[in-house]
Amino acid sequence: MPIARAAKRATARLGAVVLTGALLAACGSSASPDASEGVGGRVTLSIDLFGSFGFKEAGLYEEYQKLHPNVTIKQSDTQDEADYWKSLQTRLAGGGGLADVQGVEVGRIASVTQQQSDKFQDLKAFGADKLAGQFAEAKWSAATTKDGKVLGLGTDVGPEAMCYRTDLFKQAGLPTDRGELAKKWSTWDGYLELGKEYKKKAPAQSAWLDSIGSLYGVMIGQEKERYYDASGELIYEKNPAVKTAWDTSVKAAEAGLSAKLDQWSPQWNQAFAAGSFATIPCPAWMLGYVKGQAGDAGQGKWDVAKLPGGAGNWGGSYLSIPRAAKHKEEAYKLIEWLTAPEQQAKVFQKQGNFPSSTGAIAKIADAEDPYFSGAPIGQIFGDAAKESPVQVLGVHDQNVMQQLTNALSEVERKGVSSGTAWETAKKGVANVIG
Repeated sequence: MPIARAAKRATARLGAVVLTGALLAACGSSASPDASEGVGGRVTLSIDLFGSFGFKEAGLYEEYQKLHPNVTIKQSDTQDEADYWKSLQTRLAGGGGLADVQGVEVGRIASVTQQQSDKFQDLKAFGADKLAGQFAEAKWSAATTKDGKVLGLGTDVGPEAMCYRTDLFKQAGLPTDRGELAKKWSTWDGYLELGKEYKKKAPAQSAWLDSIGSLYGVMIGQEKERYYDASGELIYEKNPAVKTAWDTSVKAAEAGLSAKLDQWSPQWNQAFAAGSFATIPCPAWMLGYVKGQAGDAGQGKWDVAKLPGGAGNWGGSYLSIPRAAKHKEEAYKLIEWLTAPEQQAKVFQKQGNFPSSTGAIAKIADAEDPYFSGAPIGQIFGDAAKESPVQVLGVHDQNVMQQLTNALSEVERKGVSSGTAWETAKKGVANVIG
């Protein structure tokens, strides 16, 4: 959900995942309170998110309300994470208008733990410390302050792969077998070379990839250090990993391999169904987006293969409780249940959002997705999750990412030189981080 994506995730409406050998059994803007609030012990819990976390789509709210008849859940949702975060900052500063549960994108979690810990509830007060072993260490530690406060419970992570259109590959005379493709594009140079082959025989109005912004995002997700080092120093200007991802993205633009679509724009959304691109770098949460935008007509035309250049992670989120929340204890019970292994597995089954719970990862190891030509997504994304580096997160990770991808869009769509765009990005970063 982005969600990353300048951290957005979309609503997926189609295509349930087939789980073999896994039993998915259930465990036993701020909404206004209902008129019945407090009557007979009734509680209305508000949950404010960005993109699609998949809870509603997987039927989890309905299930929780059946298990807890006194609870009503009301979700508000903003598609664009950047807009969501800006609004959340305004409400945190004022202390009002906050939901009982707020979503936090992984690129913002360092800001929460290092700069806003006084604004969020320490979940250890409700027993969250007993859950530490339930989550991957990197996921848990990222939401924990230096003095031990736990400020969020992890939902998904974003292990990366490559989604591609088998029908378009066939028309261009390229192989469609996911194993063969993984060998041909084992490196990013190999991926670009295959794109040049595609371009020679591509169907009309079809490019190799959607945008160089998505290429940059997935490449930088393969790195341990990106914008900050472990000491908290801003290092993006001198980090060779950033330069490599930037330069490779520029090469893709200069070779004419991109459809020049701004991610998350209406034109980008429409392009999934129109066949405007043959490949898209694909964190696990992107599966639901593809299904939602490509629709029924896209079923069986898509597949998933291993990512060029090694494993990486792009995106993932947390559920946090503001200190100003009205129903903190009840909110904690809800988020503990939503992030439990059984529920995370159900969200993956419906949406493709890959679990951060180690127990859920084991449950979905044999998952296949019929929409994506029966791709063994449990294995592909599971292997990527195991092999991905533990990333160093800085307080302005998401802001730096946004400025760099905005500048790359200028290269892609307006023909701005790489050097000029880089200087624009540096100025943008300086402005947003102060």
